[in-house]
Amino acid sequence: MAAAAAAAAGGARRAPVLSPGAMNPAVRRVEYAVRGPIAARAAELERELGQGVPKPFTEVIKANIGDAHAMGQQPITFLRQVVALCLCPELQGHPSVPADAEARARRLLAACGGGSAGAYSASPGLQPVREDVARHIERRDGGVPARAEDIFLSAGASDAIVTMLKLLVWGSGPSRTGVLIPIPQYPLYSAALAELDAVSLGYLLNEERRWALDVAELRRALSEGRRRCCPRVLCIINPGNPTGQVQSRECIEDVIRFAFEEKLFLMADEVYQDNVYAEGSTFHSFKKVLMEMGPPYADSVELASFHSISKGFMGECGLRGGYMEVVNLHPEVKAQLAKLVSVRLCPPVPGQLLLDAVVDPPRPGEPSYERFQAEKQAVLSALAERARLTEEILNRTPGISCNPVQGAMYAFPRIQIPARALAAAKEKEQAPDMFFCMRLLEETGICVVPGSGFGQKEGTYHFRMTILPPTEKLKLLLQKLSDFYTKFVREFS
Repeated sequence: MAAAAAAAAGGARRAPVLSPGAMNPAVRRVEYAVRGPIAARAAELERELGQGVPKPFTEVIKANIGDAHAMGQQPITFLRQVVALCLCPELQGHPSVPADAEARARRLLAACGGGSAGAYSASPGLQPVREDVARHIERRDGGVPARAEDIFLSAGASDAIVTMLKLLVWGSGPSRTGVLIPIPQYPLYSAALAELDAVSLGYLLNEERRWALDVAELRRALSEGRRRCCPRVLCIINPGNPTGQVQSRECIEDVIRFAFEEKLFLMADEVYQDNVYAEGSTFHSFKKVLMEMGPPYADSVELASFHSISKGFMGECGLRGGYMEVVNLHPEVKAQLAKLVSVRLCPPVPGQLLLDAVVDPPRPGEPSYERFQAEKQAVLSALAERARLTEEILNRTPGISCNPVQGAMYAFPRIQIPARALAAAKEKEQAPDMFFCMRLLEETGICVVPGSGFGQKEGTYHFRMTILPPTEKLKLLLQKLSDFYTKFVREFS
């Protein structure tokens, strides 16, 4: 019968079930500039260089993404020792392995199924790791209590952020969930909201005030959003990505009051909390400030905060580890969250193990303490110096202005684009800053991300670049970028 049916169809090939016209339309709306067309072209150029194709540069410098180890940062020894011992227990007792790393590994392996890091963990993560995270949060916040049952481990912060958004997004038409996100924003948020069919409500950060957050602007965005959806969530990135600002305690208190008054769920993306460089800037966690504000805020404002092993001084992007802490979550909702994370079975166990070494580092007097502190401080000091250099060198170039990089690991400079370049970009059907960034890549090998991929005030143009390249390479990058910009302006003036 099958053969007869095929013959009756004249041997015509069956149309695909999944076709461009028959797929989830929300996926088409997803955009992620950090790994978008610029990054794709950078990869092509690297292949062409490897094949001997002549270029006006000898290497592609990928300053588009916060991937510390890809940019040459060395792993922190203690963190890798703990993970290595867990993955290869036969290394225990090796003379090069310090006793404190062995003790951490033995404790963690005892919590793994069958004593193996290859076993599934519980869906919210290994219990000892959740307990260590809670103790770490208490130390960070000066004794404000934290509980292991409020900690959910994840495959990096991104995974936890999307999981929380899944719980928060519901409704249709005027009741569809609206989510307030900063502009400029990290494209994870706009991409996840497009995929979930939620409404992105952008609130502008104030570039003239070093990318400050203004509650009056929050109110404007909220009021406008209520005309077309039901705003339920306020996302904050502190320290900022891509903008590098660090929020004051006063600002955080204002945001918490605003969330309380307007009945908004707070999501605090705090993955850069170790990356604070500017004099006078201090990281304040939303959890600590919320608890210290007392009732009615402390016992009613719902908060989810996020951290990751991908940033900080660790830079362990590929191992995919992170955590989310939830505060004031309704018990039934928390049960649904536990169910949702169980669908993915568990976060990657190596990432959990490394996270534990981060939150339970060597203590004074232990064999690894001095080396760990020296390596950590060397990374953070180098980043602080590169933050200063980036601001200083970019601001020397007429037409480029760059706010201080107070924290995180990016600069978001503003560039003036001549009218003829705007017209050339329009001809190519490209955003003006995409046109600039693509020309920069093709002529210098420097890969940065156009500001339009993060959102920006209408009529302004920016790009985001990391401060991660080694200092000497960063100086070269900045000088080449400055020279290219001067040439670009001359060409299109």
